[in-house]
Amino acid sequence: MPRAFDEFAATLEYSDLPDDVLATLRRSFTDIMGTAAVASTTRMADIARRGALALFGAGSVGASRILLNGRQVSPAGAAMAGAFTIDAVDAHDSTSPAKGHAGSAVFPALLAYADAQKRQITGAEFAVWLAIGYEVSYRAGLAQHATCPDYHTSGSWTATGVAVAVARAMKLDRTQIRHAAGIGEFHGPRSQMMRCIDHPTMLRDGVGWGAPSGLTAAYLASEGFTGAPALTCEDAPEFWTDLGTAWRTLEDTSYKPYPCCRWAHPSIDAAADLMSAHKLTSGDIAGVEIRTFHLATRLAGHQPRTLDEFSYSIAFPVACMIVRGQIGMGELQPETLSDPEILRISTSTQLIDDSHYTKISVGKRWAEVTLRCHDGRSFTSTPRSPRGDRDDPMSDTEISQKFHTFADPVLGAPRAAEIEDLSGRFDQLDTSEFRHLLDLCHTAP
Repeated sequence: MPRAFDEFAATLEYSDLPDDVLATLRRSFTDIMGTAAVASTTRMADIARRGALALFGAGSVGASRILLNGRQVSPAGAAMAGAFTIDAVDAHDSTSPAKGHAGSAVFPALLAYADAQKRQITGAEFAVWLAIGYEVSYRAGLAQHATCPDYHTSGSWTATGVAVAVARAMKLDRTQIRHAAGIGEFHGPRSQMMRCIDHPTMLRDGVGWGAPSGLTAAYLASEGFTGAPALTCEDAPEFWTDLGTAWRTLEDTSYKPYPCCRWAHPSIDAAADLMSAHKLTSGDIAGVEIRTFHLATRLAGHQPRTLDEFSYSIAFPVACMIVRGQIGMGELQPETLSDPEILRISTSTQLIDDSHYTKISVGKRWAEVTLRCHDGRSFTSTPRSPRGDRDDPMSDTEISQKFHTFADPVLGAPRAAEIEDLSGRFDQLDTSEFRHLLDLCHTAP
């Protein structure tokens, strides 16, 4: 008999979580905070914080601090500001099967909820909430993509996962959990992903409203507000039959070595490998051809004018890798967008919509790159899928290096090291240690 999502959420215990699922959640906690650190310096994050302060007073349910800022607002306001902050730099964990991101909504919503609580919370409790948030989000996303004709942002399905996770944190009963899911799904942002990719702006992946929508849904359900059944949870049983026995959180979570859309990553890695294998410099390169799946070709981005356009581009990040051999903190600076050598390579890049790669890019994303040299030579990569997926994972060392690259310049090395240490074992923290981790995550640099 399949386990219903409301029963799963109401009864899941820390002892039910497999070790490798906990390892994934720990890794995601560290990875999210590294992204949040660098993203907190962006204009988008600043606007979101000012919006939260203007619109979301603390109210009677308790105040939450804005992520890496410390100013107090309502839990919904902190969830909104935190999700927009994390989403401001596209470097957080992702899921190719569900075509989006869960952590960028689940973490800020649950951190906001936990920060508002007067009662003491253990790391083990928080791990249960996270596991529910990820698992329900991923499955709701798969169900939505299978049943909805338009491709929606992660905010639309993470609203459901956040609602269920916060409902569990609030110790709601199964009926209330179902209502929370229905409210979250109904009010979640049904925003079109390709609209954002075709017109890259601060709208991003919808989690800025998915996180507070889901959190608000749980609060409403706790007061008796009712919602229609969540269709992604109740009308798509094929995505829920193995709930609690198989873990999408483990199988589907991937990590990004580069702070841009994952659809660009196989091309970036292919270009890097070709440059290294053939000992090329950017001066050798006359042009680039990228064969990839249809949706990725719509990333385009030969001459991005903003960080938002950079995040949803493919030609420019590939050119960054060819010219600089990396895409890190320096490549997120405004002056990179006017680098003449990067622009030369980027504008000499052709994106080819390949029907074969479109056909096989289901659950994984594929590309191949050809580099054409001024002297007539050309080099073509083997077909690539993104590094960081389960079949080609980033190592713990690589995750740590990425975290410190982003966090140290913003937070300082000592504070960053403490966040890495505590987030890397957060589920084992007692109440005082976990409260200290919350303080490190919320106070301003």
